Amino acid sequence: MIARIQNFYLFLAGLLALGSMFLPFWSFSAGKIFFIADFASFSTSGIMYVTESCFAAGVFSPLTALFSLAAIFLFKNRALQSKVILLAILLFLGDLFSGLTAAHFLNQYFQGIGTAVTHRPEAGFYILLPEPVLFMLALKGIKTDEKIVNAYKRL
Repeated sequence: MIARIQNFYLFLAGLLALGSMFLPFWSFSAGKIFFIADFASFSTSGIMYVTESCFAAGVFSPLTALFSLAAIFLFKNRALQSKVILLAILLFLGDLFSGLTAAHFLNQYFQGIGTAVTHRPEAGFYILLPEPVLFMLALKGIKTDEKIVNAYKRL
């Protein structure tokens, strides 16, 4: 179980999903600084940060981490492990799209009230991006394991 490379990919994807919960996803500067984040609160001396919570991403990020870490222990049932990884990919997409949707609507709100605003992605956005690649690499490792098992069955 420990020596399989897909476990490393799944563990790393789970850590990235957990890390994205505590980092800001998107920031807006409109007089005050607004962050879109899951659970984190940010403060720096002298500057007031207002944290906007994105509820859907607050659900998707922990579930993505949970399913990716749970898939590690399903090594005896490769078909179920593949399905759990595919579900984790769908949860990742939900996490990404919910954060982008929240950023879009906050941007539309600021433009609607006529406030000059600058916005940019933050570390929470960038830490999410490698997750689907890691999930695909884990699926590839599971497929390789299946080929090896089938080759031994033929002997």
